[in-house]
Amino acid sequence: MVLLAIVLTGIGTYALRAVFVVTLSRQRFPVLALRALEYVAPAVMGALVISMLTSSEGQVALGIPELAGLAVAALVAARTRNHIYALAGALGAYWLLGYAGL
Repeated sequence: MVLLAIVLTGIGTYALRAVFVVTLSRQRFPVLALRALEYVAPAVMGALVISMLTSSEGQVALGIPELAGLAVAALVAARTRNHIYALAGALGAYWLLGYAGL
């Protein structure tokens, strides 16, 4: 039953995304919309960072792994201008230091 729910959810999610690709594939996006979409990745990255650094009570929780992850993300983003590389580097640093017990 759980497997069926997972499969149906996956199919539904894929269908919802595919509808926009199929229906808008021949349309040209307005320049203003494309310019606005440039800010989506940095906004999502900021939301992920804030949610990682705050507890459910709203307290900021900064440790060595968190600071190292932020530093790596900033350096990689500044050098490559690629959000995926920045996220991968930050996660690697965070997990490595967290696994090391720091």
